[in-house]
Amino acid sequence: MNILITGSTDGIGKLTALKLAKEGNTVYVHGRSEAKVNNVVLEIKEASNNNNVKGFVADFSDLNAVKQLAKQIKSEVPSLDILINNAGIFKTDSVKTKAGLDIRMAVNYLAAYILTINILPVLEKGTETRIINLSSAAQSTVKKGILTGDVSINASDAYAQSKLALTMWSFHFAKQHPNITTIAVNPGSLLNTKMAKEAYGQHWSPAEKGVSILYDLATSDAYKDATGKYFDNDKGETIGRFSPAHPDAYDEVKISELLEITNRII
Repeated sequence: MNILITGSTDGIGKLTALKLAKEGNTVYVHGRSEAKVNNVVLEIKEASNNNNVKGFVADFSDLNAVKQLAKQIKSEVPSLDILINNAGIFKTDSVKTKAGLDIRMAVNYLAAYILTINILPVLEKGTETRIINLSSAAQSTVKKGILTGDVSINASDAYAQSKLALTMWSFHFAKQHPNITTIAVNPGSLLNTKMAKEAYGQHWSPAEKGVSILYDLATSDAYKDATGKYFDNDKGETIGRFSPAHPDAYDEVKISELLEITNRII
């Protein structure tokens, strides 16, 4: 299989890339630092004994860089069977992008939206293609001013709004593209990752919990028809289950408002 995982130079993205590379898949990792991407590609190649590991570099806070990445993927990748939109940001020194958008909204939602829409031709050439979008237990109503960057709020509110925006769009995308299985997932709250440590200074569960569910949702036959659903890995004892997302994710009026503003921004 051909697999692209965004934000895969550390955390559960990197661990999932390694797990998939160990099985002999062609894995594309992505990060914003060229040096880090190159190091991770070498590391995964050695650890997996698989030379079909390649890297892409793009800063997802720059939406033009995301568009450039999409162009590069279209010219270099023949087809994709799995896209895991994992790149995410929570705590950061600068809260705004160069274009004046909230950085969480740009990286966690707008970048995933732009990348996915622009590489659709590559995804459509995949076999039983799946898209896994990383949502969160934290989801809150998307405010127009936050989306456009006109209003500033604290990191956790902006993060929760960006994750709900991604989930709302996931459900919409799933309806529009029934030939692609699209699943939104909360991989587990406070996993042992850099992001959780920076944000909260603690963790509840090992990172492997998130890796296992990303791997299963992306590859297991059990999930191949689960399009347009939300998987909550905080539910259940050992493994999570499909659960209702935030009510806004089912509200057609709010979804169309979100998409209208999104298209205006990009």
